Amino acid sequence: MRPIMLSGHERALTQIKYNAEGDLLFSCSKDHVINAWYSHNGERLGTYDGHNGTVWTVDVDSTSSLLISGSADNMLKLWNVRTGECLYTWEFPTAVKRVAWSEDDSKILAVTEKRMGYPGGVAVFAINRDDLKQQSKEPLFTIKPTGSKATVAAWCGLDEFIVTAHEDGTLNLWDTEEGLLFYDREERGHQGVVTDLQMSPDGTYFITSSKDKSAKVWSVGPHKNAHGDEEYLTLIKTYAGEPPLNSAAIVPGKPYVVMGGGQEAMNVTTTGARHGHFEVRFFHRIFEEEVARVKGGFGPCNTIAVHPQGKGYSIGGEDGYVRVHEFDPAWYTAKPYGALEPEED
Repeated sequence: MRPIMLSGHERALTQIKYNAEGDLLFSCSKDHVINAWYSHNGERLGTYDGHNGTVWTVDVDSTSSLLISGSADNMLKLWNVRTGECLYTWEFPTAVKRVAWSEDDSKILAVTEKRMGYPGGVAVFAINRDDLKQQSKEPLFTIKPTGSKATVAAWCGLDEFIVTAHEDGTLNLWDTEEGLLFYDREERGHQGVVTDLQMSPDGTYFITSSKDKSAKVWSVGPHKNAHGDEEYLTLIKTYAGEPPLNSAAIVPGKPYVVMGGGQEAMNVTTTGARHGHFEVRFFHRIFEEEVARVKGGFGPCNTIAVHPQGKGYSIGGEDGYVRVHEFDPAWYTAKPYGALEPEED
């Protein structure tokens, strides 16, 4: 798999995102710029200029008509995908670290940083599609974690819940009526900061990555435990990586997950490591075994996105490049790893 190298950023990538059809790829970076690309050939479609700080996060709605972005300039912006026009801006006391559209495109969430006495949390806004330039400044509700700050969040359960992952490795589930805590998973999900959270295509399970060098798959629930009680956020699988992980994603249509990370350059020489482990790793989703390793960039892999039809994947690196990989024909014809041989007559 020889990647298409997309050179449109001057600093490290922070997040990349495919649209629902997979023909467009959006990237954001510490250089204040958001880019849109054609995913099949890497041609740059346009840019979205307006932020004055690191753009941490971006997401596009299911119709590829509206884009949202969050930045270190304490702003959440709504964009017209086709024209690049900024339609509306929400302002916060601190940086916006993660944004996401609800499944029905009627609402958005924004994870805000806990800093300078501001508690941070997850703000949820309703989107006025009748007049896109007239949005409510006030959120429908704000989720306020009482413990460790939320680092990532996502909609799940057909927008019935919002799942949050936190700096101390915990996971929580919140209702989307008033933002109240629905399920508190007392046991820590990870032993380090949760760096990424990506939902499965059907929204019933998700994968997390962490600085504790592991990625894990979780079921949203509910499940009956040994005592007959309903449990949510059930741990399904664990994948042990070598470096601290920055991102992980589920490959649709195949029983694999992909993850990437790497030691920061400043830490490679102090930890005695021979290299930074910048490769991207594929694990079998069921057997929890590594099945492939693909060369990454000249630095840590900061973000991974998988094509929604499973045609390939893209990575955004600390070196400022987006690498778009298209799976080889053998990917589609090869027998799945672990498949049983047919019995002879």
